[in-house]
Amino acid sequence: MGTFIGHAVPGTLFLLVGLWHLWCTILRYVSNPNNSRVRVWNPVPGFNNRIKYLELYTIVIGTFIDLCAELLYSPHPKYFVNGVLDSAHLYCFEHAGMIVMFFIFGLVSLVSVKTSYLPMPDGALCFVIAAAFSSEYLLFHFHSTSHKGMEGHYHFILLMLIALSIITSILGAFVPSSFPVDLSSGIALTMQGLWFYQTAFTLYGPMMPEGCEQIGDNIVCSLSDSLIRGELLANFQLFTLVVGVFVLIALSYSFAYSRFGRSREALAES
Repeated sequence: MGTFIGHAVPGTLFLLVGLWHLWCTILRYVSNPNNSRVRVWNPVPGFNNRIKYLELYTIVIGTFIDLCAELLYSPHPKYFVNGVLDSAHLYCFEHAGMIVMFFIFGLVSLVSVKTSYLPMPDGALCFVIAAAFSSEYLLFHFHSTSHKGMEGHYHFILLMLIALSIITSILGAFVPSSFPVDLSSGIALTMQGLWFYQTAFTLYGPMMPEGCEQIGDNIVCSLSDSLIRGELLANFQLFTLVVGVFVLIALSYSFAYSRFGRSREALAES
């Protein structure tokens, strides 16, 4: 069983990083399409490099806060009952195991770019982030919490988005000059963030479908028609978010091209 905060916190991290990735990917391509490269993380330009590594710091600090929430706040903390590990909070440790992988990615990336102790090319970092997404996929696939009915449908859609992140991350190592791969990676991240939020508002917030309710640790729909209606609503929400993301990409591309784009003829002359 999840919580609103438990979905909103990772959703915020995925959404912020995903939107930043989309913008940087588009900006790189319109500025110089011939030299556009897949980036696992995107530096912030200007400001005398004071906030160049803001994305990586956001990942490291954000995942650390999320770890504290899972290991300190969620158990309250109450790890043991009668001398054994409290099974009611096992999902907190599962979530923490997934979060640690993203924390490691952020830390490894920072060490790689800021020191000479662990220099790693972008291709290698692609596999590191793919491993983090794989741990996330395995968590939600083999979750100890029951994911049947409405909850199961929302988490199945999340699994598909995570799988897309795994695929695009691995492809980024093999085709580092592909704009579609880089853009797809940003889309997958953004959609993950949006879907975490959608799940939080639907299953643990004010958007619970009619005929369904939270009873104990489960989302229960009184009638099969209520469950079907809820699943169809989830599909509609997914399609709406996908359309919204693609509209955002189109507007961002149009704006970036008008402000920073260079024609192929100008690139050829330079």
